[in-house]
Amino acid sequence: MPTRQEHRAETTERILAAARAELARVGAAALSLRAVTREVGMVSSAVYRYFPSRDELLTALIIEAYDAVGVAAEDADHGPTPIDRWVSVWRAVRRWAQEHPAPYALIYGSPVPGYAAPVDTLPAAGRVATVLARIAIDAGGDVDAPPPAVRDALAPDLLPGLTAELAPAAIAAFTQLFGTVGFELFGQYENVVVDREAFFDHVARTAGGACGL
Repeated sequence: MPTRQEHRAETTERILAAARAELARVGAAALSLRAVTREVGMVSSAVYRYFPSRDELLTALIIEAYDAVGVAAEDADHGPTPIDRWVSVWRAVRRWAQEHPAPYALIYGSPVPGYAAPVDTLPAAGRVATVLARIAIDAGGDVDAPPPAVRDALAPDLLPGLTAELAPAAIAAFTQLFGTVGFELFGQYENVVVDREAFFDHVARTAGGACGL
């Protein structure tokens, strides 16, 4: 017979599974705790003991998605050279997005109206950036010194080991990664980019070069 803790974990997963299905069906903006409740077959008061509000359910889905793409990036960090590691991680993020378009849209698509992500999401949100920053730091290559105004535009101590000289190129690279993946995933490359993989690898290597790889 399952323990109380096991029962709670099982029920939580049932709710999250229903929420994932609803997210894929209607999108984050229209996600309804009431609809998820109906799908699970529980009364609202019971579900509220697990997720008191739609925002708390969204937060759980967001952290789950960030962690999943973070694991994909971490597992892909291998290769004989820093640029090989870098491109491998970029490809893993792209592959995860293609396989999980709804969770990707949740974390890197349009903001959900009325929802503000709590600080609880930050550690998971930084996992991909941490992997790429580590590769750039390990490479130790030369980067173009940014103008003081650009350097001062960024918050200090963004990631351990990320110098003020490297940070602007790294942030630009993160932006290019998720922007390129998003453009492909959401259809902005239709009739523009024919060979998506070749173009993606080119963007990855160009961004890596800017980071000293």
